[in-house]
Amino acid sequence: VQDVATGQSCGLRGDGESHRWWTEKVLKILAEIQAPLSLLMLRLCNWALLRLLNRLFLSVQLHRGQLEMVLRAARTSGVPLVFLSMHKSQVDGLLLSFLLFSQGLGVPRVTVGGQVCSPRLRALLSRLGGIFLPSRTEQTPSDRDEGLRGAVLATYVEEVLRSRQPLLIFLEEPPVALHLSAPAREWLALVYRAVRDGAVPDVLLVPVGIAYDVVP
Repeated sequence: VQDVATGQSCGLRGDGESHRWWTEKVLKILAEIQAPLSLLMLRLCNWALLRLLNRLFLSVQLHRGQLEMVLRAARTSGVPLVFLSMHKSQVDGLLLSFLLFSQGLGVPRVTVGGQVCSPRLRALLSRLGGIFLPSRTEQTPSDRDEGLRGAVLATYVEEVLRSRQPLLIFLEEPPVALHLSAPAREWLALVYRAVRDGAVPDVLLVPVGIAYDVVP
């Protein structure tokens, strides 16, 4: 990020003013990507989700064989976990997060694709572990702005993997099936870049899935 900031002129006079301008831009991009996890919101959502599941479904069945595979992967030392899943409904992210958290795997960072979210819903999902691609610059994006956006996003993914926070990437967006979405391509490219550039030695890709008798 610093290389991008110092390698391009921002048209401001004075190093102090230039530094403040870049710092504000970086913090704004980072705020679009994520928010700090809220333990209170996680507990409330856990309670509310149990009530919601009881209303939506007759039962939720956990595949013991797949669970054992996931737990075995989590025991692999020194390698961050990247969960990959198909996206069949809008409750997938909450349901998978709830299941992974209930099995002692921590709160995964869940990628949110191109779905339109209201500001309040986006703020709530961010507090629960949702991460978003930062918006591209309005009007005519400059190489400087796009370069800074890409640098902050790449660095963020590197830090998530380096700190071994579980990352959940949805490969598609409902209702489109069997088609890799553009946001998924971008997230996967960032994971690949982190390994290629040596930010992490390797990642463990773990497939997880949800099947519905009737999609909610």
